[in-house]
Amino acid sequence: MSKQLHKNFIDYQVKSFFKGYLDKKIKINYILQMLNIKRSRLFELLVKYRKDPDSFSIQYEKKTINRKINPDIEKNIIKELVFSPRNDRSRGVLQYAHY
Repeated sequence: MSKQLHKNFIDYQVKSFFKGYLDKKIKINYILQMLNIKRSRLFELLVKYRKDPDSFSIQYEKKTINRKINPDIEKNIIKELVFSPRNDRSRGVLQYAHY
């Protein structure tokens, strides 16, 4: 089982656990065991759920884009790349040299 909550459960499942807990139908130990989280993390999520149950989500929200280079740098790299094909007849493979 993955360590990230959003990979193991969907929002609806977690919401139903919290609703059951707030309605005193589900015990906290059961939720901790099912979600496989610690008590402090449970209460962090519960505070968010109580503020706005309808828009509550456990999905990961990425703030930045990874693996993206500056467009100016990308243009410069493309400009600097020169492809010169060489034939390597011994292997029957067309190779490209990057200068």
